[in-house]
Amino acid sequence: MTNPDVLTPVAPQPTAAPDLSHRHSADIAEMLNETPQDQSLALLERLPLQRAIDVFDQPELENGAKLLHAMPRDRAGAIISGMASDRLVDHLRVAKEADREAVFALTDADDAVAIHRLLDYPRDSAGSIMTTEFVSVPATATVTEVIQHIRDVHHSRETVYPIYVLDPATSVLLQTVSLRRLITCEPTDKILSLASGREPVTVTPTTDREEVARLISRHDLLAVPVVETSGRILGIVTVDDVIDAIVAESTEDIQRFGGVAGVEGPYLQITFGRMIYKRAGWLCALFLSEMLTANAMQYFQSELEKAIVLTLFIPLIMSSGGNSGSQATSLLIRALALGQLRLRDWWRVAVRELPAGVTLGAILGVIGMARIAAWQVFGFYDYGVHWRLIALTVGVGLVGIVSFGCMAGSMLPFVLKRLGFDPASASAPFVATLVDVTGLVIYFSVALLILKGTLL
Repeated sequence: MTNPDVLTPVAPQPTAAPDLSHRHSADIAEMLNETPQDQSLALLERLPLQRAIDVFDQPELENGAKLLHAMPRDRAGAIISGMASDRLVDHLRVAKEADREAVFALTDADDAVAIHRLLDYPRDSAGSIMTTEFVSVPATATVTEVIQHIRDVHHSRETVYPIYVLDPATSVLLQTVSLRRLITCEPTDKILSLASGREPVTVTPTTDREEVARLISRHDLLAVPVVETSGRILGIVTVDDVIDAIVAESTEDIQRFGGVAGVEGPYLQITFGRMIYKRAGWLCALFLSEMLTANAMQYFQSELEKAIVLTLFIPLIMSSGGNSGSQATSLLIRALALGQLRLRDWWRVAVRELPAGVTLGAILGVIGMARIAAWQVFGFYDYGVHWRLIALTVGVGLVGIVSFGCMAGSMLPFVLKRLGFDPASASAPFVATLVDVTGLVIYFSVALLILKGTLL
């Protein structure tokens, strides 16, 4: 008989699985990123196959290859077969070797060859982000035949909005026809007659993805075909692929501009060792460069001993030069990335930046001189009997240093691009370090000219 005064332990109820039927695939992908692997696998198992494929096609999903490796073989194989090839390649690029091999083992021979080819293209190229799943038809097809073909293959194509018209004999790309144009014409019309007659916009597999983005933006395209030198189409780069690639490129550029080597993956998923590796190199290089600042100050040690008051303005001088250089560098890097400038435009930039630097330096110089005068007149600090010459030294020094900062910051991206490096490597700390060292030389040289015979 049960004692009513004794509480009977209640077995814990299993947590109800979240209902994912009305969630967007991108939201599901982000939820899986924050869920332990065993729970993620259980959630994916409950999804319909096509919905699971959509989730793996989302760029937000992390560790996709690892999840595929841990799934039952039949389920993983079905998802791999239904995935867009470029998305599968994205997962494989960041996967561990064991996970990558497991995915390849589940891929049929033809798809494996295509995926290997995509992986072989340079990381920042059109070939690395293109998909081989597109709608193509022979030039002899009619509108009716093309529409029926789209109905048959739409589920396996990343997009059906551009239709690529090929030569029936050579498979060379002839024209591109939009879906809008297709559905507004007579059923018996030949597909080739619907084309505009203009040469289609194309890129090669090695075209930089930033150039692909520029072409898509310039011509208002939903996709751009990737062709061989013979004209045969290999794949297409869609606008969503470009957006994902440019976001990644912008992230790397921002990291480099801050003095950090490009870091792949979300911040919290980067291992401690990887973080140190990516940051230590730049810090060491900048530290060694900053040692030149000590050499410059040692060279002018006697001047510093005679006019110790000059040291009060060293931080002001150095920061102003570094700030002006960083401003110029950021403007030029962006202009080069957007294609607004070419290497041959360097002299036009120099002609603009030199007077700009002089003007900006003069503005700061006047402010600096006014500050010294105000502190001297109102008794906040006594700079000595030669305070007017000290103020002039600071003012003229700022004009020279800011002018040099603008010129150095604007020319450095051109130099790096000419040498084949990414202009974004001209990081703000690097420019600041360069201008710091040179700024001290300019400052003390001006001081020698103005203060000679008085303090020096």
